[in-house]
Amino acid sequence: MASKVFTAACVQLRAGQDVARNVEEASRLIREAKGAGADFVATPETTHLMELGGKALFAKTVAQDEDQGLAAFRALAAELKVWLLIGSLSIRISQTKVANRSFLLAPDGAIAAAYDKIHMFDVDLADGESYRESKNFVAGTQAIVADLPWGGLGLTICYDLRFPALYRALAQGGAQILTAPAAFTQQTGEAHWHILLRARAIETGCFVVAPAQGGVHENGRKTYGHSLIISPWGEILAEAGVDPCVISAQIDLESVGRARARIPSLTHDRPFKLFRP
Repeated sequence: MASKVFTAACVQLRAGQDVARNVEEASRLIREAKGAGADFVATPETTHLMELGGKALFAKTVAQDEDQGLAAFRALAAELKVWLLIGSLSIRISQTKVANRSFLLAPDGAIAAAYDKIHMFDVDLADGESYRESKNFVAGTQAIVADLPWGGLGLTICYDLRFPALYRALAQGGAQILTAPAAFTQQTGEAHWHILLRARAIETGCFVVAPAQGGVHENGRKTYGHSLIISPWGEILAEAGVDPCVISAQIDLESVGRARARIPSLTHDRPFKLFRP
């Protein structure tokens, strides 16, 4: 029987506007994580480019087959013999649209799975910040559960975190670990990051691995950081601060079964009708 125990690591970044420099920094921290014993390493959303949109975004994005950052990460996964989740890369899919795409890379460098962010961050925040992700990015349409040697992995990205139905579907579809790579804003992170991630873990009885961007970026954006690894019972197993770093925790998937046995809500769905008197 395959082992149900492995070490997961989050790489926290502060990506800038230079793709090559971002890839170099991410690669350095991935090596650090592997050197410390990680079997599975995850990086944040927008790992190799922090551009919100406009000409700069399109000038620096290319098709998947042409992306040198993706090629470098595939080579690194093969060199280190590690399972590597690149939280997301901006991948050009047309002259006017980009995909926010997560890549699960196998220890031989193959792309084991890819997921396009489903929910677009289109919001106006109280401090005057405004985001319209759908202006430049195409929303994904498929939820993905991939197979790791230890169990099922459900892929999500950042704003997906606010849509619990997605996480429930992933858990009911075989996920025991959920990834939530993110670049949460400082404002929304302070208010909701910990609460939402712990809730998703508790609701699904899954481990949650959430690598984040943190700090003040070259383009002026402020992200919250605080990468987290959370148990199926909602316990925080590892947490970062704001600066780039690596955190890790041992994952024992036997605890997924124990948590779900204590609260078997994934098997208690019932049909209902909405009524407004």
